Amino acid sequence: MKRRGLGAMAFSVIFGAAACSSAGSSGDETTAASSGPMFEYRVHDAVARADDLAGAGLDLLEKRSGNDLFVLGDANTANELRALGFEATIHQVLPIPSWDPPKPDLEHTSASISSSISSAAADPITETYYGGYHTIRAQYAHLDKVAADHPDLVRVITYGQSWRKQRGLGGYDLKAICITKRTDGDCALNPNSPKPRFFLYAQMHSRELTTGDVAWRWIDYLVENYPTDAAVKELLDGEEMWVVPLANPDGTEVVQSGGNNPLLQRKNLNTSNETRACTVPNHGIDMNRNFDSSWGGSSTSTNPCSQTYLGPSPDSELEVSATENLWRQLFADVRGPNRQDPSPVDAKGLIVSLHSDANTVMFPWYYSSSVHSANDATQRAIAKKLGTLTGYDAGQSGEVLYASGGNSGDWAYDKLGTSIFTIEVGDNAPNDGLSCGGFFPPYSCQAAFFWPKMKPAIVYAARKAVSPFRPE
Repeated sequence: MKRRGLGAMAFSVIFGAAACSSAGSSGDETTAASSGPMFEYRVHDAVARADDLAGAGLDLLEKRSGNDLFVLGDANTANELRALGFEATIHQVLPIPSWDPPKPDLEHTSASISSSISSAAADPITETYYGGYHTIRAQYAHLDKVAADHPDLVRVITYGQSWRKQRGLGGYDLKAICITKRTDGDCALNPNSPKPRFFLYAQMHSRELTTGDVAWRWIDYLVENYPTDAAVKELLDGEEMWVVPLANPDGTEVVQSGGNNPLLQRKNLNTSNETRACTVPNHGIDMNRNFDSSWGGSSTSTNPCSQTYLGPSPDSELEVSATENLWRQLFADVRGPNRQDPSPVDAKGLIVSLHSDANTVMFPWYYSSSVHSANDATQRAIAKKLGTLTGYDAGQSGEVLYASGGNSGDWAYDKLGTSIFTIEVGDNAPNDGLSCGGFFPPYSCQAAFFWPKMKPAIVYAARKAVSPFRPE
C-alpha cells in the first residue's frame, strides 16, 4: 500500500480558527501539545473511582485489569493522580511525536488540503498513513468503488454531516453502506424492512484505528465472497448488512494528519463549547457520552478539554443525532417506555459498535452494573459466545470495564429496544506489552491478528440479527 502522510500543515487548518475563536487564557490548556513523551499509567484499585478520573479531565482509557484502570498522560499526570489520592505506576512509555504543535492559520481550509492531496494521489483509495491505515478519502472511495462494482448488492447513503462540514470549515459527509442481495425495497430507510438488519459501527472514537480497518475488511469479505461462499450467500440473501466504517471523520482527520505518528484525537471537533482553547488532541465532544440515555452519568466530564466531555446537552452533536436518526429509520421501536420493559422475542436487528482496546464484549445496561435489563439472559448469552470467539471478557460495562452514561449502546436499547453489543478490540493481554496492543498497532497486525479474530465473531453476531432476543 502507498503511504501518504498528510503533514503538519493540517494542524493549522483544523485548529487555527478554533484556537482563535475560543476565549483563550494563559493557563496550561492554551499551550501547545506536550513535546515530551506520553505515558500510559496503570492506576491501582481505581474501578470504584472511575468517575473521579473522568471528572478530573484525565484521559481514562477503555482498558481494565482486575480493579486497575489505565490513564494516558504526560509526566505531570503522575502528580495529578497523586493529588487525587491514586497510586499509579507507568505501564508503558509512548514515543515522542515528531510533529509540531498547531499554529493559527486562517488562510487555509480543510478543502484546500484535500485538493492538494487529490492532485498528488492518482487514486484516493490507495491513500494510507502509518504503514497502511486508510485515510478518510480512501474509506469513502472504497465505499463508492464497492457500490460501482456490485450494484446488485450495494447501496451507499449519506446520513448526515460532520460538525466542521455543517459549519463550512471543511469536514465530511457521514456515510453508510448497505450490502444485501438487493430486491425491491431492500436498503430503504424504513424500519419495517422485511429483512433483518445487522449494523456494524466503527471509529466513533477516531484514534481507535483497528475498528475502521475491521469495517473495511468486513465489507470486502461480504462482496468478494458472495458468489462462492455459502455462509456469506445465506447472510446476504436473508439479511441486510449495514456498515458505518468511519463514524467520526472530523476527528480522524486529526489522527491521520500525524502520518507515521498518528495523533490521539478521540472526540469530534466541535470547539464551540471551549471557554478556553484546549490542547491538541483534546478538542471536541465525546460522542459516546453524548447520546440521550443516562446522559451526564458515570465516566463523563463537564470539562471541555477532557476526553470524556459530555457536551452541553444530550444529542448536541451532529454526528450523534445523525446516528440516532439513522437507527430510527432502520430499526423499529419495539420496547415499552419503562426502563424494565423487555424487547419482544420476535424483534429483529442487531448492532455491534467497535471500540478498542479493552478486550471486552459489553451490552446494556452501560450506565450501571447493578441494574440488569429485562433481556439480560439472552443478551448475556450472546455476549458470552462473542467472548468465547474472541477470547475477551463479557459482561455489562460496569462489570468488565467501567460504567458510562450517554452511551450509544444504552440509547439503542433504551429508545428502540434494539439488541446492541460493544466489542472492545484488543490483543487479549493488556499487561505484557504485545506488539499488537494499543490504539495504534502496526498495520501488519490487522491481517495477521485482528481480522482472523474478529471475522467469526462478526459473522456470528450478524446471524443473530434474525432473532437476538429469542432464547437458544
